[in-house]
Formats: sequence, structure tokens, C-alpha cells
Amino acid sequence: MDAARFRIRRAAGGIDADAKIINRATLSFVLALLGFGFWKSGFDPTVVWRGLLVIVREPDILINDYVALAGLGPAFVNAGLLALAAWGLLRVTGVLISGPALAAIFTVAGFSLFGKNPFNVWPIVVGVMIFTWVERRPFKDNIIVALFGTALAPIVSEFAFGIGIASPWNLLAGVVAGLAAGFFLTPVARGALDFTRGYNLYNIGFAAGFVGTVTMSALRAFNVPLSGGFAWAENGPDEILPFLALYFASMIVIGLVEDEDALPNLLDLLRTSGRLVSDYPRSFGIGATLLNMGLMGFTGSLLALAAGCDWNGPVVGGIFTLVGFSAFGKHPLNALPPMLGVMAAASLTPYGLEAPGSQLALLFSATLAPIAGAYGPVAGFIAGLLHLTLVHNVGHLHGGLDLYNNGFSGGMVAGIMVPMLDWIRERRRHEP
Repeated sequence: MDAARFRIRRAAGGIDADAKIINRATLSFVLALLGFGFWKSGFDPTVVWRGLLVIVREPDILINDYVALAGLGPAFVNAGLLALAAWGLLRVTGVLISGPALAAIFTVAGFSLFGKNPFNVWPIVVGVMIFTWVERRPFKDNIIVALFGTALAPIVSEFAFGIGIASPWNLLAGVVAGLAAGFFLTPVARGALDFTRGYNLYNIGFAAGFVGTVTMSALRAFNVPLSGGFAWAENGPDEILPFLALYFASMIVIGLVEDEDALPNLLDLLRTSGRLVSDYPRSFGIGATLLNMGLMGFTGSLLALAAGCDWNGPVVGGIFTLVGFSAFGKHPLNALPPMLGVMAAASLTPYGLEAPGSQLALLFSATLAPIAGAYGPVAGFIAGLLHLTLVHNVGHLHGGLDLYNNGFSGGMVAGIMVPMLDWIRERRRHEP
């Protein structure tokens, strides 16, 4: 699209003019997750119900793979249900489904394969709602924080099912703990953004890391042990990869069909740094955004294949998160450098790519895509190197209570690197 036509489209409503297309497309992608889940469950409601019961009752500190615990079908039904709830909540509150909303929906879906379920997310959401009410603001102002804030869902499950509180007080304890976590998350998230300056896309994950660390520290102070546990399915790609390929290809097809200017707009999108806030549907239209999302889905899948990743809930959840944030800051040119940096760091250190933490770091390291977009691929590659070394260690601080462990690590990397990169850039600028 040339500049004149783009200005005309923006004047005519921009993303508002594409609202029906975005809503329909997003709903179709959410329902596809449900359909796949029911198909893999043999369309047997008993299998789905029993699987969901297992998912709800399990403590959900990292890493708790729902595919390993309940099976591929129920895990995807859980993902579809929570993504549908996120979509519905956005619609009910009148929030336009733009870049941040798409990122939130797909992130909720991805982490509903390993940590979020219909019980443990709502206390966090309501906690954010209460904070918004105290501020005397409409809930829609903080709904994106609420959806991303479900990173702290393990706190609810841990208090309810993991630390030995007697019934029925365990459920009350889980709800109260979740309300408190959600309430305090919003102001912490605002401060976290000041620290990372928008170069860590998982800003709520960074903020959630601090809330999780305080919670974990309090539990340790009173010698309250977490439930522990670890679940990680070592599946091959055959069962899931054909669905993912069709899923991502449909994004590309819809983007091309719905917007004749999708390709030229995509070229403009690829020139962005991705620094927060980069709302791609609003800036470049839904066509280019869907193209980018589909391309990033294939990119993440190919890297996972090349790295020999296990095709389970956490890995597929990482790919879905990568896709969601491709509406909100990521594209192939800025995401690949940190991801390749993680692969290099894994090969140079004892961690290796066979470690679950390394496989997740590979996919989630694109949280640092804005560093590559703003400072160049070498800086992005170095960010990926640092990210892997941190991500294997910072989880001890919050004990797995922050599902977005890579967001916590990414915030530290951005907070360290960006001031140094600015200093180097400034010195070069003044060199004779």
C-alpha cells in the first residue's frame, strides 16, 4: 500500500474498519483449538471431562505439561476453552481485538497447555479488576494486564492443592492468594516497563516474576514447601505438526484474501524494531499481521524441529506465544537473532538443547526481539546468549510460580543490555 492509500485507510478507521474481520478470524482460530482437542479425545466427553479434572487438580508450578498428565486432546480443549474465555472477556468489555489483545489470547492459549486452567486464572483476573475499581477506572483499561497476569495462576493452584491446607479452606486460600497477586501486579507492571523501556516484550512476565519471588520468599520464610513435581512429554512431531502447519497456513491465506495490500504492508512491518508498544494490526492492517503471525508460526516450528525439541504442551505453547506476539512486536528479522543466540549458548554450555529449559528458552527468547530490531542482529544474538544463562537460574527465585519465567529473565537481560548499548551508540556518535 502506498503512503497516500494507507493514510486514507487510517482516516477511514484503521483497525476499527477491520474489526469484524479480526473478531471472526480470532474466533475461528480459537474454535480450531477446541475442535482439534475434541478430535484427539475421540469426541468422547468422558475423556475430556476426566482430563480436565486432572488438569484442574494438579499444582501448576513450572514445568507441568498437561499433554503428559491428561493427554493431547484434553490439553487442547483446555487451551481452547481459556482462549475462548479471553476472547469473550475482551468482547464483553468492549476492548478492540488489536495487537496486544491477539498476543494475550494466544499466550493464554499457549500456557493453557502447561499451567493455566479454568480454576486458577480467574482469581488473578478478578484481583486486577479489584485494583482497577479502587483506581476508579473501567476494567477494560487493565484487561490486557489481567489476561497476561494469569502468569501467576500457579499461586492459586499451589495454595489450593499443593501446600497441604485442609479442605475446604484450601480453595479459599487459593482464591485469596490469587486475588492478592492480581491486585498488586498492575502497579508492579508499570514500574517494570520503566526498567526495561519496552525492550522486553513479556513485560507482565517480568513483573509477575517479582510478585512470584515475594510469594515464594514468604513461603520459604515459614518453611512451607511447594508441591514440586515435573511433567514433560517426550513426543515426536507426527501427531501435532500437521495441525500446526494447517493452522499457520490458514493465517497466511486469510491475510492475503482479506487484504490486497498485505504483502507491501508486511514489508513495512519488517522494518519496525518491535519495541513496546508495537500494535501491528493498528499500524499495518490485519492482512500483514496475519501474514506475519503465520510466518512466525512456521519459523518457530522449523527451529523446534532443527533443535530436536519435544512436541508437547510447553513447546507448542511456546510456538503459540511466538505467534501471538507476532501481532505485537515480533517478526522474523528481529526474533531470529536472539533465538539463534540461545541455540549457540546451548551448544557452548552444559545446558544443551535437550534440556526442557533450553527448549523453552529457544522459543520464548524472542521476547528480546526489540533489542535486535533497534540495535542490530549482533546485539540480538548476544541477548539470546545471555538469556539462556539467566533463564536456567532465575526460576529458583520465584520457585516456578511465574509461568513466564522467560519474561522474568528477558527483563533482566533488557535492563542490563539496553543502557550499555545506548552508551556504546552514544560514544560512536561522538567519535571523530
